[in-house]
Amino acid sequence: MRVLVGNLPVSSGIAMESSADFEYQPKFQIDDGTTYSPGEVVDTSTFYCCSKRLMDIALSSIALLVFTVLMLPVIAVAIKIDSPGSVFFRQQRVGINRRRLRKQGYTGTDRRKILLPGCPFSIFKLRTMYIDAEADGPQWASADDPRVTRVGRILRRTRLDEAPQFFNVLRGEMSLIGPRPERLCFIRKLEKTIPHYQDRLHIKPGITGLAQTQNGYDRNIDTVRRKVELDCLYIKNPSIITDLSILISTVRVVFTGDGAH
Repeated sequence: MRVLVGNLPVSSGIAMESSADFEYQPKFQIDDGTTYSPGEVVDTSTFYCCSKRLMDIALSSIALLVFTVLMLPVIAVAIKIDSPGSVFFRQQRVGINRRRLRKQGYTGTDRRKILLPGCPFSIFKLRTMYIDAEADGPQWASADDPRVTRVGRILRRTRLDEAPQFFNVLRGEMSLIGPRPERLCFIRKLEKTIPHYQDRLHIKPGITGLAQTQNGYDRNIDTVRRKVELDCLYIKNPSIITDLSILISTVRVVFTGDGAH
């Protein structure tokens, strides 16, 4: 069977419909008639991990160079003219849970506090909101969000606000493809409502991914549930072919603005 990533079929052991027809289901059906629950996560091979890291470094280096030279100067001026505040925005997110890997032989030097479910890091983005946008506390973006600036709407629609995260990829904090890194406050809230939510932390977070291309931005608890299952579906079935297909689907999302807020 195959997984549809955008409009592109990818070889896989799971059948999933396109984003237009997809409806949330508690489990996915496997070829052999069994079912897969989000709590089941498989380990990836050394070859795949090395290949993915090489792809991360190569593509991120190219993308960061092109973005910095050709696009950033114009975007930076537009952001400054449109609203007061800095061009870049930095926010702490939670990344991969390396303690789970350490139990399987991981020997890294990560000294993360036990209170955090994954490695904390600062994510970089272009600013798309007015200053003091979260004066009333953290909240999800919504359609026609009044906190978003005029230039910010364009950046979000084209996903260009995520471009500085190529730097996070080069630093090894993120990958090109994986679950979106979340803030600790949202993780603590969602893990109480959505089973296996922390399974998303089994791999490095990504700039794009199956959930990002199929599900768009989080809008409510139902879209988060769907995102979690799409993330777990990706974690369960990793391959370079799937990664390349998601990258192609991401290009479509960038040009069409699907799911932007």
